Amino acid sequence: MEANQLFDLSGKVALVTGGSRGLGRSMVLAFAAAGADVVIASRKLDSCEELAAEVERTTGRAALPVACHVGEWDQVEHLAEAAYARFGRVDVLVNNAGMSPLYDNVANVSEALYDKVLDVNLKGPFRLTSIVGTRMAEGEGGSVIMVSSTASYHSGADIIPYGAAKAGLNNMTLGFAKALAPKVRVNCIVPGPFLTDISKAWDMESFNARAATTIPLRRGGQPDEVVGAALYFASAASSFTTGAILTISGGSGI
Repeated sequence: MEANQLFDLSGKVALVTGGSRGLGRSMVLAFAAAGADVVIASRKLDSCEELAAEVERTTGRAALPVACHVGEWDQVEHLAEAAYARFGRVDVLVNNAGMSPLYDNVANVSEALYDKVLDVNLKGPFRLTSIVGTRMAEGEGGSVIMVSSTASYHSGADIIPYGAAKAGLNNMTLGFAKALAPKVRVNCIVPGPFLTDISKAWDMESFNARAATTIPLRRGGQPDEVVGAALYFASAASSFTTGAILTISGGSGI
């Protein structure tokens, strides 16, 4: 197969949660540019609609915006139903939606906050992969991509529930790789510090100082730098890869 064919997604449908901004937005645009129609899901419908219009204008691919809180079981089911009602198939599923609210002290973490973090980062991907992955396995197969975090390897004191949820997502990747085999591949991207919308709240002077000594590449990642890994896992380029966990962190944590 020619190199350009390896990453071709023509005729495919990709569903991306948390798809309206950050890493999700970059993946949506990359999948569409590679030939896929896309389903863009996030809690804010207007943001999904705005990106859908951009996809259709710039790539000519069809784009379906869907409002979905992935921490809600019934909303996840609605998302899957909407995707299949519009396109009749899903070939690539990216569980990208996540959240990590900060807290001042672990003793002040409420049950509601804890449950919300686990619901969005772990329960939602489980349910959506169960639904869509099963339909993939019963049909022509497909690719599921989990999006974890380097916090799954080394959590901080201020992100304990988030780190635990993402560690669970890494483990879930391995379980689903076995459960949905041989027709569905399930892999995981583990991003380190990326300069997405979330980073606007960071003290960048402090971050850059830390990056200079703790990150071998001495910087945070740009959102588009997730695209290579996403296209690899989504396409035929990774046809013999499942259960893989790929860290993209500029070397942080090694």
